[in-house]
Amino acid sequence: MLGRPIAHSLSPVLHRAAYAALGLGWTYRAVDCGVVELPATLHRLAADHAGVSLTKPLKLAAAGLVGSSDPIAAEVGAVNTIVFNGAEPSAWIGYNTDVAGVVAAVRETGVEVTGAPALVLGAGGAARAAVTALIRLGADPITVCARRMEAAVEVAALGGAAAGWAAAPRLVTGARLVVSTVPPAAAEELAGAGWPASAAVVDVIYQGWPTGLGRLAGAAGAPVVGGLAMLVAQAAEAVRLMTGREPPVAAMREAGERALSSKH
Repeated sequence: MLGRPIAHSLSPVLHRAAYAALGLGWTYRAVDCGVVELPATLHRLAADHAGVSLTKPLKLAAAGLVGSSDPIAAEVGAVNTIVFNGAEPSAWIGYNTDVAGVVAAVRETGVEVTGAPALVLGAGGAARAAVTALIRLGADPITVCARRMEAAVEVAALGGAAAGWAAAPRLVTGARLVVSTVPPAAAEELAGAGWPASAAVVDVIYQGWPTGLGRLAGAAGAPVVGGLAMLVAQAAEAVRLMTGREPPVAAMREAGERALSSKH
């Protein structure tokens, strides 16, 4: 698992649980890596690793370092999983399993979003995956809200409209689903005046759950799903890609819940 910062990542717990359940003698570790070091790090790891996972700030940079990308990664423009298939970059395949993660989290809310308004908060790699997932689920219209309008416009180009941060409270009241990819404090600004029970929430945050947004939306009676659901689903898809085996999702979810509860 490559990223910066990386020490907080729960991914090693999930992947190791999967390998143990599958009876594989594989290992998975977190490696601190920034954008500048990424090409050299990938070359070094490709010699004796099946693949790598990537988190901030590497997902966009990684898309330009692989030999090919699967259709979803190409559409999103971000790669969070690389399967090496050999030491040469031409053999490396980039995937985006975050989309599968968002789809799983939305389905866990129990809310039908086909033909319903959806709002995405933020404009980073997770927001790009969220928009792509919502398109696949048939949400309409999809609006991207971010503090930087130009960033919102760029993400919305995947298939939605862009709006400034000031418009977010109004858009929340009309949304059937809100996917928050922003830090907890930013999301709580929107929830400060209350939260409509009609707006379900998927919050990509899993550390320190529930977030303020999660608590407020839940108290209002809105369906709420935290980031662990998304993290487990995207990790399970990465396990499938790297091992060629069916991922033990229940064992991964249990390991993640156990690790998070031990931190409280």
